[in-house]
Amino acid sequence: MVVDFPGSGKLAIVNGIRTITLDLDDTLWDLHPVIQRAEQRLYEWLGERYPRITKMFEPLDIREVRSRVVEEHFDRKHDLTFLRRMVLAKMAGAAGYADFEIDEAFAVFDAVRNDVEMFPEVRPALMALRERFTLIAVTNGNADLETIGISDLFDDHVNAAMAGAAKPERPIFDVAVKAGGASAAETLHVGDHPLYDVHGAKQAGLRTAWVNRDGSAWPAEYELPDAEIAHVGELLALIGEGDE
Repeated sequence: MVVDFPGSGKLAIVNGIRTITLDLDDTLWDLHPVIQRAEQRLYEWLGERYPRITKMFEPLDIREVRSRVVEEHFDRKHDLTFLRRMVLAKMAGAAGYADFEIDEAFAVFDAVRNDVEMFPEVRPALMALRERFTLIAVTNGNADLETIGISDLFDDHVNAAMAGAAKPERPIFDVAVKAGGASAAETLHVGDHPLYDVHGAKQAGLRTAWVNRDGSAWPAEYELPDAEIAHVGELLALIGEGDE
């Protein structure tokens, strides 16, 4: 069941915000085509360097391997880099490659995974916001801010591997709030996912802005966000005039 989000979304969050935490994937760029390209390039590389792996495992088979890895290492399910490396190690072992270069294999994936195209409004909006707010990147993924070229836009970053928990679990938001230096009530979390971003942040006491790029209806099972925006560029109008 879904509900329509009422009003413009420009609610009373313009005052009291000192830190903005921002999701990365699907908030600052479109993730799906990036992961598709990265996995395709890795599969091609494996075929070139370790052909027994691609003869043994079709792309759909790799999903089954990943499911087994998650079951075996459930306590590390939040660490996507660890999981992907373990999948590679499992396939290499099954194919009989004792000398498999796992670091090199992961680097092939990682290079493409971090070759992203930000939505056009992102850099100018974050540059303007950082003049007045502390900005913290918060992600479940393994995006590398330095490689992508956006480390200058943030004061700090937190990912699930660092926090020991993934969104929507509270610990990752607690770590992000601490990194930002303000209280949870003075922190606005911005993200695209109703559960992982909005619900999780609300449960941790943060204010929330839902990035709804495609005009979706809000899922009725979750408490409404404090605000709804079409893209991060609208944050300037939402909180850019507060506390002057």
